[in-house]
Amino acid sequence: MKSDRLLSILLLLQTRGLVPATELAERLEVSVRTIYRDIEALSASGVPVYAERGRHGGIALLPGFRTDVTGLTADEARALFVLAAEGAHTALGLDEALGSALRKVMAALPEPHRPAAELTSRRILVDPVRWMSGPRPAVDVAELHDAVFADRRLRLDYRHSGTGTPRTYTVDPYGLVVKAGVWYLVADRDGVPRLFRADRVRRATLADEAVVRRPGVELADLWDTLRRQVEERPGRVRLSLRVHRSRLDLFVRLHTGALTGEPCPEESGEWLRAELAVDSVEWARSLLSFGPNVEVLSPPGARDVLARHAAAVVALYGQADAP
Repeated sequence: MKSDRLLSILLLLQTRGLVPATELAERLEVSVRTIYRDIEALSASGVPVYAERGRHGGIALLPGFRTDVTGLTADEARALFVLAAEGAHTALGLDEALGSALRKVMAALPEPHRPAAELTSRRILVDPVRWMSGPRPAVDVAELHDAVFADRRLRLDYRHSGTGTPRTYTVDPYGLVVKAGVWYLVADRDGVPRLFRADRVRRATLADEAVVRRPGVELADLWDTLRRQVEERPGRVRLSLRVHRSRLDLFVRLHTGALTGEPCPEESGEWLRAELAVDSVEWARSLLSFGPNVEVLSPPGARDVLARHAAAVVALYGQADAP
């Protein structure tokens, strides 16, 4: 609706200052001509808005002009009180600030929307931590948070998975991402985008040099690229196996990221064929937890791994005195 678009333009100009008409058009998904018509409508209604022409021009409000905009819809008010990443605020030390901000928003809401917003905060809870993930070590995310806003390079003492000795890197940070309760630093190392888990950072020190970021590259774009690299990384080994139907749901839930396709039922209907893409044949030992309900068919090396580890378990418990 036009009224919603006019309000959005007003909010953007208040928070951003001078904004190019092309950017407004892109963000609001309309044409530049429509933006200029909206600016004329705002001006006709008494809003002191003007356009600056030229290469560095744009649309802005007269200095000092502010308006108390409280025209939130009911759905917008409810959305503000669904705290989708409550743990993120805690890690950044922003719990008190969040509570204060929400109280101010509640006070500014139109009276009819307040009960719905308050009820939403009591009826909807989002926990970003996965089931049975176990306690995680304390992570000083606040230090990394300050670093990414300092616009300076960052020196990291970082411990990679499976190694005991940290390595030192100088990186150009773009920002922080929290995914399923795990924090990541997104940064360029030697001009190449990298992910650094915050809980593996042993020390982070600001360098004297200014950060060097690639022109036009944003945090969201980098994260999308890096996330796809992780999710779409091809496994070096394909495991062909059969899964008993009684354990299929659990098997799929645990190994969704490694499945190469939907499991296919065998003729009997009790078993299904599946294929997993994994890093090595040694990975197959994790399937021992399914007991006889999962059988690896190939490659032979994976069957050997399972047989070896199963024999070791039998030998361990076979030493107990028989009843």
